[in-house]
Amino acid sequence: MRHFSPIVAVVAALGIALAACSNPRPPIGRWQGAYEDPNLIVVARLEIDSSGVVRISAPNAIVDSAPMSKEARADLHRRLVAGLTQSWSGVGPLPLEFDGHIFHKPGGVAPQLEWDNAAKTMVLVFYSGNRTSVHVPLDPVADFSSDS
Repeated sequence: MRHFSPIVAVVAALGIALAACSNPRPPIGRWQGAYEDPNLIVVARLEIDSSGVVRISAPNAIVDSAPMSKEARADLHRRLVAGLTQSWSGVGPLPLEFDGHIFHKPGGVAPQLEWDNAAKTMVLVFYSGNRTSVHVPLDPVADFSSDS
């Protein structure tokens, strides 16, 4: 029986390791960030709590009309941030599946968030109508601020 104890221990350890890999825990924390191009402004907040509940808000403005002045764009950005700050308490949980790197809607294919565990970076994948998706880099924060 002694000969089987090491083998049983190795098999049990492999089973535990495989089980841990099959159900990765999402990172816990808060992130915020912004994205701008000539036609789009996005501000975003993300919170993942210790039970894995995800809350995301990404107010945005599509600027397809005449080019805006630098001041008008900055004002629009400030208004989006102010709206995000004001509405954050009403943002509900978003059910997402996490595979260790990508967050998807349940049964979905399109990524919603991308997590790089080695670099500890989070990216929101923003979709708007028939536009190409946009990757919004998010910075980790202890508390949300109105400076995004």
